[in-house]
Order: sequence, then structure tokens, then C-alpha cells
Amino acid sequence: MNIQEPKTTAYTVAFYNLENLFDIYNDATKHDYDFLPGSDKRWTKKRYERKLHKLGQVISKIGFDNTQRPPAIVGLAEIENKNVINDLLKSSELEPYDYDLVHYDSKDERGIDVALIYDKTVFTVESSKTFSVYLEDHIGEQDYTRDILLVSGIFNTERLHIIVNHWPSRREGELESHPKRLKAAEKVIEIIDSIKLIYPNPKILVMGDFNDNPINDSIKLLSNKGELYNPMETLLSYTRGSVNHNFRWNLFDQILFSTNFFETELNKLKFDEANIFDEKFLTQYKGRFKGQPFRTYVGKKYTGGYSDHFPVYVHLNITQS
Repeated sequence: MNIQEPKTTAYTVAFYNLENLFDIYNDATKHDYDFLPGSDKRWTKKRYERKLHKLGQVISKIGFDNTQRPPAIVGLAEIENKNVINDLLKSSELEPYDYDLVHYDSKDERGIDVALIYDKTVFTVESSKTFSVYLEDHIGEQDYTRDILLVSGIFNTERLHIIVNHWPSRREGELESHPKRLKAAEKVIEIIDSIKLIYPNPKILVMGDFNDNPINDSIKLLSNKGELYNPMETLLSYTRGSVNHNFRWNLFDQILFSTNFFETELNKLKFDEANIFDEKFLTQYKGRFKGQPFRTYVGKKYTGGYSDHFPVYVHLNITQS
């Protein structure tokens, strides 16, 4: 009598800030004037298509060595609209795969949104919605930022809730903007609590560009009150991160998850490992910025790179009887 060995399948879930993925068309509802053919940056069709190809190349390779397939799910930040994601999915590196997308326009001042792309052969979307973070500026007027995206669905055989974020930046200063990221963290905790009211012991992934490091108050609040585990805590060092500012590494891009990803039953998704996708081809290869993310622009100078962020990812396994 043959006893069949359990089979383990690995999947990649990733997050990637695409650094200003704008199309070349003027949209009066967006602040896209820097990314038009007539702007100082001279954002042309050729440059746009080159960036799409490069980003598709990156996404197709995240976690591939471990899973032999592109990521099952990728959260995205800094995209202008649904059209640019569709164009990305039509790029030569991603078109062979069965990806679909979830996107909503937000009222963000810069005209950028978050989104989710997913492999339809692995993940089936049941519902999606966005949540606004109410902020005020220094004169008490509403300050618009990116909405938070919640997507719920069936991953293989398990229900999964994915929360995609791009929290307020540090542009006005780390301390000055700190309360805004705390507000964003509180909103995510509200979303998690609302999920728990409907589903017992839900499996939740929270990903994003948080503009804070794992040790900062907003992320600590999120992991503690949201009852999440942050596998990214040990990845940040003096020589490694997901984004570099003034020659200092930060790990603003992170993926956290509910602790039931440590459960080991058969046919259940479980956490395997987390990492930064910082392969050499994604880095500046020479000069004073050597080793940093190879970006599309430095100021107004076109350099033809990928993004100013490295993607981050986790590997999840399912062992099936």
C-alpha cells in the first residue's frame, strides 16, 4: 500500500513602491504635470514603456528562486490610475501570467494611489473597499493622503484579508509628520477589529510603505494593538534596507501578519520567511550611490532605473495531504 507523502507548495506575497508610475496623459484631477512630455522631466511614451518593462521584470522575479513562479499577490504604491496597472500587466514579463487587479482612486494630494495585483489561479477576490485617513494640516483644513485598501478573498482554500497602505511621508519632517502616521496606524487597527467582528481567527496580511521603520511608534502600535507579527524587524541594518535617504538605510516597506500564520496544520497557509528583494541588478552599480536603489529620476535628471524603493516579500507555504 502506497502512502502518499504530503506536498508543500510555496507562494510569494510582495509589496513594491513603484516610484511615480504615471502615464503620459494630462489628468486635471491629478497632480501629474511633472510626468508629461512637455514637463521639465520630459516624461515620454518611450520612457514610460521602458519603466513598465523594467518594473514587470522586477515583479516577475520576486521570490522566483524559491517558488518557480512570480508572486501570487503584490501590493503596489505610487501608481497614478488603473490604466498604468493594466499597462504594467501587459508588459512582456507579466503578460504570460494570469494577473488581475484591484484599484480605487483616492483624493491624495499628489494624485497617487495604492493597488493590488494577484494571480487569479491562486487567489479569488470576494470583496474590496477603501478607507480614508482623516488628517488636518497646520491651519486645520483637511489634508488628503492615500486611502487604505482592504481586499478579502480565497487564497488556495483559505480566506485571506490583505490591507495595503502608503502612509503619510516625512517630507515636512519626521517629528512633524509623526502624528499622521499614528492616525494611519489607528485606522488599520480599526479595519482589523472590524474583520474580527465578522470572521473568527481571520488570516490578515498588512503591507505597505509605512514611511516609518519597524522600531517607530506607529509600527509598534500597529503590531501590538493589531496583534500582528512583524518579520521585517530583523532585516534593517546599517548596510541594508528598502529605501536609502541621505546615505542612511530605512525599512519603510514592510509586511506584517496575524500570528495564525505560525499554525502548522495541513492545508493551511503558514509563514516561511521574509526578505528584501535587493538583487544587484536593482542597484546603482557605480559612483557615490553604489548599492542604493537604481531609480528612474534623480531630481529632474532621467537615469532610467526602476524605483527608489526595493520590493519586500514573504514566502508562505501550504502543505497538502
